Amino acid sequence: MSNPFVRIVEPLDPKQPLKKFFNLSKLEDGRYARLPFSIRVLLEAAIRNCDEFLVKKVDVENILNWKVMQYKNVEVPFKPARVILQDFTGVPAVVDFAAMRDAVKKLGGDPEKINPICPADLVIDHSIQVDFNRQSDSLQKNQDLEFERNKERFEFLKWGSRAFKNLRIIPPGSGIIHQVNLEYLARVVMDQDGYYYPDSVVGTDSHTTMIDGLGVLGWGVGGIEAEAVMLGQPISMVLPEVVGYKLLGNPQPLVTSTDIVLTITKHLRQVGVVGKFVEFFGPGVAQLSIADRATIANMCPEYGATAAYFPVDDISIGYLTQTGRDKEKVMCTKRYLEAVGMLRDFKNSSQDPDFTQIVELDLHTVVPCCSGPKRPQDKVAVSDMKKDFETCLGAKQGFKGFQIAPDRHNSIAKFNFEGHDFELAHGSVVIAAITSCTNTSNPSVMLGAGLLAKKAVEAGLTVKPYVKTSLSPGSGVVTYYLRESGVMPYLSQLGFDVVGYGCMTCIGNSGPLPESVVEAITQGDLVAVGVLSGNRNFEGRVHPNTRANYLASPPLVIAYAIAGTVRIDFEKEPLGINASGKKIFLKDIWPTRNEIQAVERQFVIPGMFKEVYQKIETVNKAWNALDAPSDKLYTWNPKSTYIKSPPFFDGLTLALQTPKTIEDAYVLLSFGDSVTTDHISPAGNIARNSPAARYLTSRGLTPREFNSYGSRRGNDAVMARGTFANIRLVNKFIDKQGPQTMHFPSGEILDVFDAAERYKQAGHPLIVLAGKEYGAGSSRDWAAKGPFLLGVKAVLAESYERIHRSNLVGMGVIPLQYLPGEDAATLGLTGRERYTIIIPEELKPQMNVQIKLDTGKTFHAIMRFDTDVELTYFHNGGILNYMIRKMAS
Repeated sequence: MSNPFVRIVEPLDPKQPLKKFFNLSKLEDGRYARLPFSIRVLLEAAIRNCDEFLVKKVDVENILNWKVMQYKNVEVPFKPARVILQDFTGVPAVVDFAAMRDAVKKLGGDPEKINPICPADLVIDHSIQVDFNRQSDSLQKNQDLEFERNKERFEFLKWGSRAFKNLRIIPPGSGIIHQVNLEYLARVVMDQDGYYYPDSVVGTDSHTTMIDGLGVLGWGVGGIEAEAVMLGQPISMVLPEVVGYKLLGNPQPLVTSTDIVLTITKHLRQVGVVGKFVEFFGPGVAQLSIADRATIANMCPEYGATAAYFPVDDISIGYLTQTGRDKEKVMCTKRYLEAVGMLRDFKNSSQDPDFTQIVELDLHTVVPCCSGPKRPQDKVAVSDMKKDFETCLGAKQGFKGFQIAPDRHNSIAKFNFEGHDFELAHGSVVIAAITSCTNTSNPSVMLGAGLLAKKAVEAGLTVKPYVKTSLSPGSGVVTYYLRESGVMPYLSQLGFDVVGYGCMTCIGNSGPLPESVVEAITQGDLVAVGVLSGNRNFEGRVHPNTRANYLASPPLVIAYAIAGTVRIDFEKEPLGINASGKKIFLKDIWPTRNEIQAVERQFVIPGMFKEVYQKIETVNKAWNALDAPSDKLYTWNPKSTYIKSPPFFDGLTLALQTPKTIEDAYVLLSFGDSVTTDHISPAGNIARNSPAARYLTSRGLTPREFNSYGSRRGNDAVMARGTFANIRLVNKFIDKQGPQTMHFPSGEILDVFDAAERYKQAGHPLIVLAGKEYGAGSSRDWAAKGPFLLGVKAVLAESYERIHRSNLVGMGVIPLQYLPGEDAATLGLTGRERYTIIIPEELKPQMNVQIKLDTGKTFHAIMRFDTDVELTYFHNGGILNYMIRKMAS
């Protein structure tokens, strides 16, 4: 079929042969020019791949009529140009691929058909932990320990890079996936197979959206969905609403990009953008650097949108040059975007497209702020931090409360550290981490932190030695310009040595606190604090001993580390008193925007990016020395506790099994609102009294060898036992936090895994009840795989975060949603009933299904299979089963 939207045009680069590209901007009726730029990228990708769509051809007319048709469930087959993975989600993806090859072979197909079709880059960034800090050799020690712990995983990934075409591994120690994508991997415009077309990407990490700041449309998906994309499946999605976010004005001199994104996060959570695109426009965008935009786009999952898109403009083109991209390719990129009407001028309001909703922010109204103590959207102005924290101390247990008795608000715990006596109180800072690509990708805040450190040291300020300080940049470029600009020695003097190139504290790889500190926190029952320049601060994520965690800009991380507490009013109270007895206030050492920009212009240069990235795949000697097999089928080691063939495809046949009604299911867990994927499948430490720990102990491992849940995602036996294992889990069946539930047939309180095993042995199906925003947070597919292995057949929630709903669909778990205006309370559900979910023979997207209780009550819920393609996956028992049958036949 010839495509009427393909145009043959004059070559954009005289040195290159004639290229083809779509040029819908030439359509005479002008509808294309009214589309949001993010929808234009979707449309370009859909038309380019329409011949391969599973269900039907692309309805171009309806997409062009976006403003009219958006509520009519128009399906778009979006096939992204690239896939990116990190190792925590990449290992299970490669495990699935290896197991799928085995399954295809058993069904008589060619196992090598299981192979990535589109380019896939896997960046190893989630494994390294802050085991060592405040030492000149912390970086090397942490990297050595990372290899010691993860050698088997790394060998497996190296096998994958050899066994599968189009899979490139970026070795450990290179940086954080999203920063590497921004600075190196992103193309902005693809030049491939005789076509020019917009770059687009999906990734197995929710913060893939960071690349939207450069004008590359991208978002996070679960590993299950990413695997299908890698095998050639488009993502079938309902054409989204697009909220236009208009930025006006200029930021105040003391405001950072972190303050802006925390303000936007709170604002958009209040607006409600789950399942929608957000597209930024207005003259204020032109005031933001690409690093600023990337920071805002990075936290898209925290405000709940699918994508947070900044169209490409001249500042984007300049960033490509600044980061050392090939000059001729950069010029060709600009010419292509001009030719198809996709180069944006944010100061030109005549280019503003139609949006379903417009909200505004005057950047001048943004003030320095943090977010916490338990959620990214709970913004607190720095001027209100002291008062807000003290209010949280006494407030009822919840997102903004710790329920500490009033007579204990000023409790003190004394301890000794390295021969000196110290005191901890509620609000004492015990972790201060400059971490996460959210902020370390931005030279302005990193150099701002460095200049603040310089002024602090020169003023005689220090950080108490027990505070766990760390600096984990998102790429080697950061270390390069911090060193060249002369601020690194001052950061080191305050304890912020480089401890590794990876996610580290941001994902909970914060390592141990000193034992005496832990004892003081425990004995005093203190609300100790972590302050980090990350993007998430959910309960139990950063560290088990920091009940309060605040997101802050890198300069503020250092400020709170020096102060040693969040119970400080920086405007009225000094950061500290130096050896001369002089009081030093934060305003005395805070660098101005002009100071920072002058240093950035001088030291952040293209040569740095070229030098770092030209050797990125070969610089790690330990990785180079790894030996891995080159067989096309993986030889599973039955003794391995890291890599195990999963049971997902056991008994799979070519014939489809008709979905059956779920009869008399017990409720495994009953939740309230905002249950995150960290609650469902934690990434951090494996508690010594947990089912996973008991399993590893039975395999001969000692606690120091347990590693983390994130590192063991290649082993389903560990991950099933780690499902719902978060120590901060709040289950309505239990009167305290913890990973336990009621086993109703016996009346016993058991660990969640043990209860699920009993139900499974008795042949009882399970469901989960939940409130709003179920599955918020990380894109981890194990938050769906784990419940599936526990025997959970369906989840009934008030609303879902987008990625987690897709992951449930991918595993064949039914996402059910209460009808509007209904919830467990209005329906009188206790969770102690048994549920029969009627599955009709004829299924339609978003249809209502009947649920019968053993009490005689009946109600209806929405079955959240949103597209025909998702129903196809459900009939196959999940995406991967569908792909195996497709490849085998």
